[in-house]
Amino acid sequence: MGDKISARRAMKKAKVPVVPGTSIDMNERYLFKVCQKIGFPVIIKASAGGGGKGMRLVREESELLEAYNAAKSEAQTSFGNDAVYIEKYIESPHHIEIQFLGDTHGNVIHLFDRECSVQRRHQKIVEESPSPFIDDKTRQAMGRIAVKAAKSVNYIGAGTIEFLVDDKMNFYFLEMNTRLQVEHPITEEVLGIDLVKEQIKEANYTVCNNQSQ
Repeated sequence: MGDKISARRAMKKAKVPVVPGTSIDMNERYLFKVCQKIGFPVIIKASAGGGGKGMRLVREESELLEAYNAAKSEAQTSFGNDAVYIEKYIESPHHIEIQFLGDTHGNVIHLFDRECSVQRRHQKIVEESPSPFIDDKTRQAMGRIAVKAAKSVNYIGAGTIEFLVDDKMNFYFLEMNTRLQVEHPITEEVLGIDLVKEQIKEANYTVCNNQSQ
């Protein structure tokens, strides 16, 4: 799940909604054809990326080739991997993440949501839990989908599913963070659960179980 192209493929296979776009390393040959199909604006993203590096927003076809080459170059420099993919750009989305925990028995629970739409250069500045934007119906649906996504890859430990939500409450898988994020204390404060403790307990159980086998 650390590679975003592979993650998109895994989520599509699990029937988790993903942002319309490509799930392959995008090459120049199909670049214009794909973008014409999904429609502008689009966003080019590094498969191994994060923090906004290797990412370019393209609003017009005339900007596409230059943005594509710039994204690949930055991806190679930043991550040693120039693979990129393309997504339809969702205007003014809300960025919502669902915290979850999984164990070695295949159980996964979600610990509700964090709103992290206030960002600068794709870096989160303010987080709030629960999100003041989504309604309870959407919150429950996102929680179910997050659990489904984590189960589909047999996830163990603490992790986060990030979603983009449009103004009509449609939500799409963005990425999975296969770790505790720095924002996790917000969830701990709201729910009174020590996520670090739970992560360590699950790791100890996994090690002991493997040794006994």
